[in-house]
Amino acid sequence: MTEELQKIKRDDLFAEWTKKIPESEIRRLLRNMTKYYFAGGLPGLLPLDVFSKIFSDLSEQIAAEIKTNEGYKKMLTFFNYGPTEGLPALRKTLAKRMVQREHLPLNPEEDWKNVIITTGSQQFLYLVLNVLINPGDVVLCTRPTYLGFVGPASILDARVITIPTDTDGIIPEYLEKAIDLSIKEFGKKPKLLYIIAYSDNPKGTTLPMKRKEAIWDIAETYDILILEDEAYKEMQFDRKPIYPLKAFDKENKRVIYGTSTSKEAAVFRLGYTYMPPAIGEQVIKAKGYQDLCTPSLTQELTRIYYENYIDDALKHIVGQYEERGKTMLRAIAEYMPENGIYTKPTGGFFVWWEDAANPEFNTKEFLEKVAIPNDLMYVPGQAFYPISGFDYLPERNELIKTRPATNGMRLSFSLLPPEDIEEGIKRLGTLLRQR
Repeated sequence: MTEELQKIKRDDLFAEWTKKIPESEIRRLLRNMTKYYFAGGLPGLLPLDVFSKIFSDLSEQIAAEIKTNEGYKKMLTFFNYGPTEGLPALRKTLAKRMVQREHLPLNPEEDWKNVIITTGSQQFLYLVLNVLINPGDVVLCTRPTYLGFVGPASILDARVITIPTDTDGIIPEYLEKAIDLSIKEFGKKPKLLYIIAYSDNPKGTTLPMKRKEAIWDIAETYDILILEDEAYKEMQFDRKPIYPLKAFDKENKRVIYGTSTSKEAAVFRLGYTYMPPAIGEQVIKAKGYQDLCTPSLTQELTRIYYENYIDDALKHIVGQYEERGKTMLRAIAEYMPENGIYTKPTGGFFVWWEDAANPEFNTKEFLEKVAIPNDLMYVPGQAFYPISGFDYLPERNELIKTRPATNGMRLSFSLLPPEDIEEGIKRLGTLLRQR
């Protein structure tokens, strides 16, 4: 075989998207743990004593069950393949919590059937996009936005339009104007809006109620689906009940709502969703081709945790995350350069910092050449922009080809204790000032 023929075969080996979409920046950075690690949103506080008790109690229960023929048959079923959409007992438990904690307008006794279990919220995002998006369909998101959304959207050849944000999240006025421009320039309205209402990733901002109402009204007016990701809903420092956009969706027709156990119980790696039945039916079908089912054992561990332990565990954990977040904000105010601007989250895991005076500053280059050699890690801001698509520019009221900003960074306060957060931000600020 000639060298030219070998090259042709190599070029044809992989799908087109693999050539244009890079590896997740966060996945890449997880391979390099530093002492002052502000990169991936790794939970640094977990109720390990509770997990140990759940594992021990369940193990004893299983050991007792398998001593009888009937018990053995029961456990054989338990450890076998399960329903693609998840175990009914867990879905009922989570449906009740979504009413109590999140004010979702559902009847737990009946609507639990519309709750779908996924293997993490990342699977939920991919499944929804996979069943809804055709090449060229328009989707809207914040600028910057969660890279776990823009990656799959790009793989599926969606036309992504990003909307500017401020310290309160997405700006409804700009959202509506971008929709109008999509209709005018592409001849089609956007199919869906991706949004995180509480402690969004990467900026940490939370939408005020007035903005949520405005966004809901816009989605109703233009008949646009909302893909709502609330992975940080349990990480709200005031622990008050929350009102996501899904709370407005009383007929369960517009908002595809998904969340995760991964922040409060990372080891379980479960996502769970509540969405319009017609969409849910297709998501279940697609999930069946991805993983057949989420492991039953993991689901049972999650059910026990959510029914008996989660609220007491979170009282202790969330307070410590709040202390870590406040420590990071104090350290940023004291040590980071004065020309920076940053968000002040009321929950979640992240602070967004950017060099407001120098838009050309490249935080990725600074990370590789300066921060990592000094035992520091963060996620460069350009990771949270689509590789292609369009940005809405309010000052010109037009869409331009997307231009990832290079001057921002996402700083996670979730993993490290307060003393390491302060020292790490002090070091980072010193290096930035020296620049």
